[in-house]
Formats: sequence, structure tokens, C-alpha cells
Amino acid sequence: MHRTSAGISGKCAKSDKDYNQPHDQAASSRRGRYRHATVRQWENPPCTTRGRNEFYHSSGAYTSQYLQSRSVNPAQDFSALIKQEIMDGLLSKSDHFGHRYDGRNHGLYANSIKRYTSAAKRPLNRAEQSQLMHFLQNFTVTRRWGWRSLTTTLHALTSAGVFTPHKPVDERVRHTQVALLSTLLDAIIFKCHQKPPARDIDAWGIANQLWAMAKLVDNGQEHTPGLKEAVAALLPHVKAQMDQFIPQGIAILLWAMAKLVDYGQEQTPEFKEAVAALLPHVNAQKDQFKAQGIVNLLWAMAKLVDNGQERTPGLNKAVAALLPLVHEQKDQLSTQGIANLLWAMAKLVDNGQERTPGFNKAVAALLPHVITQKVQFNAHDIASLLWTMAKLVDNGQEQTPGLKKTVAALLPQVSTQKNQFNAQGIANVLWAMAKLMDNVQEQTPGLIKAVTALLPQVNVLTANFNSQEITNLLWAMAKLVDYGQERTPELHGAVAALLPRVNAQKANFKPKEIANLLWAMAKLVDYGQEQTPEFKETVAALLPHVNAQKDQFKAQGNVNLLWAMAKLVDNGLERTQGLMETVAELLPHANKQKDQFIPQHIANLLWAMAKLVDNGQEWTPELKEAVAALLHHMTTQKNQFNTQDVANLLWAMAKLVDNGEWLPELKEAMFVVLPHVTPQKHQFNPQHIANILWAMAKLGELVELHVVTSTFESLVCRISDNLQLSQQDIFMSLWGVMVCCARLSLDSNANKNNMLEKHMVDLFTRLENTSPDNEKDQRIIAMAASWLGRASPIIPHYRTTISKHQADFRDQLQSCMPSLKIEEEKCLKSLPPVDLLLPDHNMVIEIQGPYHYLSNDFKIRNGSTLLKIALLKKSGFEVIEIPVNQLSSQNSIKLCINQIKARVGIPPQNHGCESLNTGWSDGANVAADKGWQSSDHCYLNAEENSEKPTDKPKNRKRKRRKRQ
Repeated sequence: MHRTSAGISGKCAKSDKDYNQPHDQAASSRRGRYRHATVRQWENPPCTTRGRNEFYHSSGAYTSQYLQSRSVNPAQDFSALIKQEIMDGLLSKSDHFGHRYDGRNHGLYANSIKRYTSAAKRPLNRAEQSQLMHFLQNFTVTRRWGWRSLTTTLHALTSAGVFTPHKPVDERVRHTQVALLSTLLDAIIFKCHQKPPARDIDAWGIANQLWAMAKLVDNGQEHTPGLKEAVAALLPHVKAQMDQFIPQGIAILLWAMAKLVDYGQEQTPEFKEAVAALLPHVNAQKDQFKAQGIVNLLWAMAKLVDNGQERTPGLNKAVAALLPLVHEQKDQLSTQGIANLLWAMAKLVDNGQERTPGFNKAVAALLPHVITQKVQFNAHDIASLLWTMAKLVDNGQEQTPGLKKTVAALLPQVSTQKNQFNAQGIANVLWAMAKLMDNVQEQTPGLIKAVTALLPQVNVLTANFNSQEITNLLWAMAKLVDYGQERTPELHGAVAALLPRVNAQKANFKPKEIANLLWAMAKLVDYGQEQTPEFKETVAALLPHVNAQKDQFKAQGNVNLLWAMAKLVDNGLERTQGLMETVAELLPHANKQKDQFIPQHIANLLWAMAKLVDNGQEWTPELKEAVAALLHHMTTQKNQFNTQDVANLLWAMAKLVDNGEWLPELKEAMFVVLPHVTPQKHQFNPQHIANILWAMAKLGELVELHVVTSTFESLVCRISDNLQLSQQDIFMSLWGVMVCCARLSLDSNANKNNMLEKHMVDLFTRLENTSPDNEKDQRIIAMAASWLGRASPIIPHYRTTISKHQADFRDQLQSCMPSLKIEEEKCLKSLPPVDLLLPDHNMVIEIQGPYHYLSNDFKIRNGSTLLKIALLKKSGFEVIEIPVNQLSSQNSIKLCINQIKARVGIPPQNHGCESLNTGWSDGANVAADKGWQSSDHCYLNAEENSEKPTDKPKNRKRKRRKRQ
């Protein structure tokens, strides 16, 4: 990117050195930082050219004859600078004075180069630089040069672009640049370390030398050990000369130090002492800073804090002292100054600065100037401003009408200047628009148009994006799609173009970037992004880096990663060994970080774990421990869950139970969440409602019937006629309503609810003409048709399995009643197959294994079991349920068989049944007989004494209830 020279001519010192991060985060990055600050050269008292701030001259003025004979008129062309007679003159002066030569003639020549570029309003181009470097091969700097000559030479050559690298690199030019710069820095270091201290070192020179060194690295020069050493050598002199710095010098110093830190300068104790020494002078001289100085100071403080500088009371006071001046001098600010100020204020807030009334006032004062000068902002400034708006809002700034108008004013400029944005600008703009959407910014036509305009540029500049920009782009596109952005061919093309770049730069991603990348890829897949071979390769390439950096992920990162793994698997990604290892590595860290999780984290993590288990994840001790820890923390944050959290938590707990795992913490957690459903009923969207209905139905008898009924009555009416409901949500809702109706039908004391059945009809009608491929959905249609007494449009396929308990009990029953006709795994009226059917008696016997219950005590039946029983009853069958724990001994089996005999009208017998060797223990404890239930449905409980069991059951009288 072209960087204009700055400082001496009063032009702006540009830098592309700031960067932003998703979800809300702006992070440091060495390359591609999207922000810049402006530095102006110190004004010279008497020796200035009107209209320009020239570099100061020596106190012992050069002779007028020399100035006339050696200086270059700005109007002259470049060839005047490289005449051999000029170099001959410099060499002659150096030879004439020998060791007494102080370098002033060389300094004047360097200054003439700067004057040429200032007049041209650009730095040296590649051809000019190449000619000049050949000319400067004999330009020799020595340690004998005076302080001002060293300062003039370094500052002037840097400003003119003499040291700026051009690509492709010309090795001859680079060699001369390195040699000249190293001798300059060596002489400065020598001068700074002299004992006793050199008397000519002054405040002006210190400020200008540090500015030049900062500008060197900002223009692409390598931050060499020699340059770092020169900076370190100057720092003690900053503190020693503290009282000599004028306001402009303070601003230049802090800008330079911030810029150097941004390029890797270590913040040593000496560096921090220098910063701390300068800050009180900001307060003391605050009324003397001009608009540009205010911009530079706030930019510098924001940049230092962003790179780890502690927000000391001194720094906070300096910021507080400058904020009122922003409001006072707002009319003197340039467009770049406005952009830099707003960036700095957003960055300070992002690092903990309190949004005081003074801060809010300063922001509000600048926004109208953005609107009035909108056409004057370049692409760089537009990207910075939109990033700033997004970052301020993300940190709690209210989206006032003024802020919304500012965003609306900038968006058309994005489309207008779309070809002017560099790679970083495109990443920042798309990130900003996604972040604004994430904070309730309306998806206006202007925003959609701006996104559409930039997406093709992603393809054009793909090779230029660094790792953080790639992350931000994919995050932004995923977030925009999540908020309704159309998945256009341009968006698909942009994603496809970035995926190979992820793979190529996989080793450069930081932990947060890896988490955001996988989150974005999972989100895009969830909205229909095809899992191409390139996509799968990219995921596979990132997984080893998750494992390698597992200890560095923060709580949010762990949540995003587990959510992404679950979402990718749920959308068809193969559960490879690498993916399973990644999940296994992350689970212990989720447990360790449990105290750091906010309510949303808890909800998302439980959702992810439930989804992984639903897709085959093994219930390892680590997984159980993590789930248990999260359930416990739900109770401590019970009043902080929003509607989406409530829906996700209920779905996750129901799904975990549905997959055969019961934890003691589940029941307590369930009763923590349920009370939040009714108060928030008007805030749930259709998908939330579908998930809640499904979850409460799946949990069966765990939730009291009156709670289920009242909840369903308040929620179902909001979705049954909702045209936006997805087909999957309709299936979930229909199944949930059926279970609720089933529970009501099984409870003889419950009032029947015609309203719920009406909603069942409405939901079924919307699915009646569908032909789902999913077997579960086919079964739901068949069961709903059966419940409503309609012909099923689908005959579902059911897989049949005969358990050992079922087979053994059938054999025992048949041996006791040889003439009894028994059918196994029979499908009745398109319903799920029954275990045993006694067709002559219209009776069904269900041998209920653990999966028919929520817990291992065989007491709480799940929703699927209740629905099946109710459907069979509604179809006219008498249903007998026998929990397998009631078949644990020969004695208990005989008791069950005798009860069945009584039901079919055969008198119970104490003897006569063939003894089968079932292999069950005779010593198991079984529940006491609680008596018969309704005559057409019973739940058998065999009874044994606490004494040693015998083969002879006790005689008991039983009263049969009359049919209702």
C-alpha cells in the first residue's frame, strides 16, 4: 500500500496497523492492524517556510552562500539531486574538516531530498529511489557527527522514503539502505551512551529521531536489533529532558513509542518509565495541544493499552483531560483526525475505559462531522469508522439515532469505493457490518448492498489476507447469513476462495482464531454450505492445532469449539478419529473452566454435549463429569437464562436422558429451568417452542402433568398456525402434543383437552401430504393418523428386536399356558411393534427395559413409552407393562404370569408351570404390588417378602376395580 511521507510537511503519517476480531473482540496483530495516527513535525521557531513546517536548523546557521549553492529548489526535477558535483562537495567538506566534521552538509543535502518529496506530495518512487541509492553509496556517516546533523539526516531520509522497501526487492538498493541506516543508528547509539553525556542532545532531536524510527518500521523496514537498541538508547534521554518537551513534542513522542510497540518493541521498565513520565505533562499542558496533537495522543494511548500497557491512574487522567478538548476542537479536525479519534476511543473502551458522560459527549460531538464529511473519507477511513461504530456498540454504546445515521451515511461509500479497499479494509468492513447486525442493527438495503459490493473483492484479494483477516471474514459471512443474508453465488465463491487459505496458514492461527474459524464453518454448514472435499480438508487441518493449543483456549473458545464439533457432526461430518480425540481433549478443560461460564456458555455446552451423544459420542467419565458440573452451575445462575438458553437447556437435558444417561443432577436442573418457561412464553420463537414441547414430552412422567398441560396450552397456540414454522419444527411439535394428549388419556382423573387435539389436527394437516425420508418422521405421521382415527398416508418401517428378557418370559408364559396364542413383535395399525400380543384376548404385554424409563429405578416412564401405551389403548387393546426388574427371579416371574392368567380368565396356579432356567438371580428385591390399575391397562409389580424367597408365592386377595 502507498504510504505518504509525514511529519516534516505536515502530512499525515499513515499506518495500516490495526485489526479487529469477531464476537466482539479486537485483537493485536503485527501485520494488518487497521488504524493509524497522524504525526506532524515539530514547528521551528524562526526558520520555517510559510505554509509548511520545516525541520529545524542548527543554532549556528549555515552560511547563505552554502544554502544558495547546495540546496535544491523544490521546483527542480529529481536529476538535480543526483549530480555528481553534489557528492563531490560533500566528500570535500568531510575531508577538509577531518575528525572535526559534524555532518551538517550531509544533513542539508538529506533535507533537500525531503524538500523535493514534500513539493511532489509523495515519497520517492521505485526508480528515483534506485538512482538515489546508487548515488548514496559514498554517503558516509560517522560517530563524529553532531546530534542535529544525525537527527536531520535520519528524519529527512525517512520522510522522503529513502529507506522504504519496494517490491520486488532490488538487492543492490537493499544493501545500500541497510548499510546507510546501520551507520546512522550506530552513531546515534554512540552519542546517547557517551560519558559524560553529549551536551548537544536536546528534546527536539529526541522526539524527531524516535518519530523517524517509528516511521521506518511503519514503512516496512525490518525492526532490527540495531533499531531496537537505538530506541532503548534514546529512552533515558526522554526522561532526562522531560521538562524541555513542548506539547507537540509530547504528542510526537507518545505516537512514536506506541507505533514502535505495535511493531514489536519490548515494553521494558525504561520504556514504561518514559511513558509514565510523559503522561503528567499531557495533563499539565492540555490547553496547549492543537487538534492534531489531541488525535495523536489519544491514538497513542489507545495503541499502548491495546499492546499491554497498564491502564494506570496517570493514563486514565490523561485520557480524561483530553476528552473535553475533543468536543472543543471538533471543528478543527480533518477527516483522518475524526477517524483516528473515534478509533482510539473505541479501542480504549474495548480495553476497559469507562464510558463516562465526557466520553459519550465526545463521541456524540464527532458523529455529525462524519455525516457532513462522508464523501471526503477514503476507503481506509471508512473501514476504520465502521469498525469503530461496531466496536462501540459491541461494548455497550447505545445505538442512538445519531449513530444509526452515521452508519447509514457510510454504507453507500462502501459501494462507491469498493475497489479502493485493501485486504484488511474488506475484512474490517464485513466484520463491522456483521457485528452491527449482531447488536440489533437493522438489515437495511444499504447494508445488503454494501455486503454484495464487497464479496467479489474477497475473491480478488484472497492471496493478501492474513490469518486474522481470514478468520474475521469467515466469521462475518457466517454471522451475516445467520441474520438473514442471502447465500448468493458471490458469498459461496468467497467462502470457497478462503478455505484453501485456512489450510495454507493453519500454523499461524491463534487459539481464539481457531475457535472462531470452526464456529464459522459450522454455522455456514448449518445454513446449507456444502461440505466439499476442500471444506473437510480444512476442518481436518485445524483439528490437530486444537489439540496442540488446548491449554490456551479461554472459556468462550472451548464453548465455540465443542459447539462447532457438535454442529458439524450433526450436519453429516464423519466422526473421525481426529475429531473424537479433539472432543476428548476439550472436555476436561470445560470442566476446569466451569466457574467462568456465563449462562449462554452453559446452555451451548450442554446442547453440544447432548448433540454429540446423539450422534454416537461415548459416555466417557470425562463427559459425565463435565455434564454434571454444568448441571450444578445451572442452579447458581438460574435467573440469568434467556429464552434461547431455556429452550436449549430443556432440549439438551431431554436428549441426554433420551440417550440412556441419567444423572442425579438432572432432576434438580430440570426444576430450575421449567419455571422460566411460562413467564417468557411471549418471547420464544417458533423453533424455541418446538424444542420445548418436544423436550417436556420426552421427559415423560418427570414433569407433573398439570405443569405440562398448562405449558402446552400457552405455547401451542403460537405455532399451530405459524406459516414460518419449519417442517422439522412441525414434526417435533406434533409429537410433543401427542405425548401430552397421551398423558391426559392415561390419567383417569385428568380433564380431557379438546383444544390440544384441535392443534394436533392443525399440525397433522400441514404434514399430511408430505413424504419424509426420515423414519422417525414417518412414524410420527403414522401415530398421529392413528390417534386421530384417520388412514395413515405412510406405512412406516419398524425394526424388530427380541430381547432375552422378552424371549424368556414368552417361553415361560407359553409353558404355563400351552393353548394361549402369543405373537411377537407385531405391528398393530401402523403403530410400533408390540413385544407380545395375545390376539384372542385383545391384550398386549410390553416387557419394559431401561430405555422405557428416565432413571434406573424403573419408576419414571419417558414420553415415547407413554405415547405408545396410550395409542394401543386408544386402538382398543388392553396393555400390560412388566418392567424387567420385576423379572429378576423365578418367584417374581410366576407372580406376573399368575396376574396375566387372571386377566385372561384362567385361574392362577401355584404349580404346573415348567421351570425354565432363565439365569436370573433369585435374590433380587422387587417392588411391592401396588394393586391393579384400570382394567384395560396395568403395570405389573411382582411382590416378594423380605425373608428368604421361596418357590411358593403368598396367597393374596385382590380387588378388581370396576371399569370407568
